[in-house]
Amino acid sequence: MDYQQVINNIYTNLKNFENKGTVASYIPELAGVDINAFGIHLKLINGLDFSVGNAQQQFSIQSISKVLSLSKAFSLVQNKLWSRVGVEPSGNPFNYLTLLEQENGIPRNPLINAGAIVIADVLVSELKNPKEDFLKYVRALTNDDRITYNYKVAQSEKRTGFKNFAIANLLKSFGNLDNDIDTVLDFYFHQCALEMSCVQLSRAFYIFANHGKCLKNKQYISASQVKRLNAIMLTCGFYDEAGDFAFDVGLPGKSGVGGGIAALFPGNFVITTWAPGLNQKGNSLLGMKALELFTTKTGRSIF
Repeated sequence: MDYQQVINNIYTNLKNFENKGTVASYIPELAGVDINAFGIHLKLINGLDFSVGNAQQQFSIQSISKVLSLSKAFSLVQNKLWSRVGVEPSGNPFNYLTLLEQENGIPRNPLINAGAIVIADVLVSELKNPKEDFLKYVRALTNDDRITYNYKVAQSEKRTGFKNFAIANLLKSFGNLDNDIDTVLDFYFHQCALEMSCVQLSRAFYIFANHGKCLKNKQYISASQVKRLNAIMLTCGFYDEAGDFAFDVGLPGKSGVGGGIAALFPGNFVITTWAPGLNQKGNSLLGMKALELFTTKTGRSIF
């Protein structure tokens, strides 16, 4: 199959789409991103790569980072993790508070903000130098030391993250946060402020398509853990639009309000997109359309 031609056609069809969505403005540092930016990158398990558009341009990966922090925490504490966070879809926005109170401080899943903050707490407890060690982990997965945090974005999130502070305080009140709230959220805001390109992101997610092994064939998580993480991505990776993504695209994946999406077909490929304009559910409008077109045109989905 001519994958380069496939993604070129998708890019051409969507590039001049009149409705590109709305750039996330509740994080001030993200508000100025060019809404016309658009990139697609496809990495096959056999090592071949295909790119189009702004696939080399770095962007704030935001909630996509939750999968990477989850994989690190899962590798460190194993199944003890699931006593503190569930694995069910929330059916609600990513920063929703009501469910957390109804369910006694146990977040519905690790890919909504409450769950990701619990994962951040685990990493703050388990890592000697949490921010530095997590960054080393991501750099090792991608074999790329250029990846770093955008400190302006992290500070912007800290200044405006009132709901995340509310979530952390609620978690603390239920005894599901072991460390100081400010320390945990400082880690969480930096984690979300990681910057990567579509190319780099496809390398980071390669382990989820390759039974836990990175591009250099190092085992970071077990095949059993990968199965569980991919299941969580399929059911919870797109907030309250996860069902639509499974229905339309048919791949495990994760989105972020920076406009990125990472998706994968286990044993076959990783595909990443970036288009900063979001739809009403907080997912990249063009990215969602691009991935639906890709699996439709190629017939490559898990279903």
